[in-house]
Parts: sequence; C-alpha cells; structure tokens
Amino acid sequence: MKQLIKSMRGFTLIELMVTIIIIGVLASIAIPMYRANVERAKKAEADANMGTIRTALRVYYAEFGSYPTATAENPWDISNVNIDSTDLVGRYFPATSYTVTSTSSSYTIYATGSGESDGLDRQLTMDGTLSDQ
Repeated sequence: MKQLIKSMRGFTLIELMVTIIIIGVLASIAIPMYRANVERAKKAEADANMGTIRTALRVYYAEFGSYPTATAENPWDISNVNIDSTDLVGRYFPATSYTVTSTSSSYTIYATGSGESDGLDRQLTMDGTLSDQ
C-alpha cells in the first residue's frame, strides 16, 4: 500500500500557488511592454507613410516651384502629387488617414488614427519634425 501512495505523488498547493504567482508577475511585465511596442509600430507606419507624402511634395515643388495648395473648396488629395493609394498601404493607417494643409510655400502632413489606432494622431512639418497631435 505504501508503494502505491508514493507513486501517486503530485504537486502541492504551495507549488501551484508559486507557479501562478510567477506567471502573474511575468504577465504584468510583458503585457505593458507588448502594448508599448505595438504603439511604436503604429507610429512607425504613420511616420513612414508621411515620409512618402513628404517626398512626393518635394518632387512636386521641384517640378512646379510651389506646393499644391489645399483649401476648403479644394481639399488636398494624394493624386495631386502623383501618389497612388497603394503607396500608402498600412495595417493601422489606411490612405484616407492622411491629410495635408499647405500653401504655395509650406505644408504640414497629418495622420489621423481610427479603428485600431484611434487616438494616435501624428504630425509631420515641412522641416521634418514629427510629433503627436
């Protein structure tokens, strides 16, 4: 009988509790780090696409001597600077997320988050300064 009891050993309640505590501590560290990395990836996507728009605006300026102006009657569109919507493909910021305010001599590019990136808005100024809105 003693032989049978010795072979049926398992984990004690203390061992299980220690394991659960260790998993909880690791999760409390890993989850915030994961979320921070996802937010950084979202910002990087917006920044890269705004860089594409910035390059197109610079090419437009080199060709025509001014930036395309955007007004309420004539809003800015990516086709104004020969960018196709497939140039701005992204998981978090679709092509419609980007707007530009511009005059003939300056511009500011905006990325407005929606859906998974709601509340994550970025701005790129003419001098290359990136910031959160």
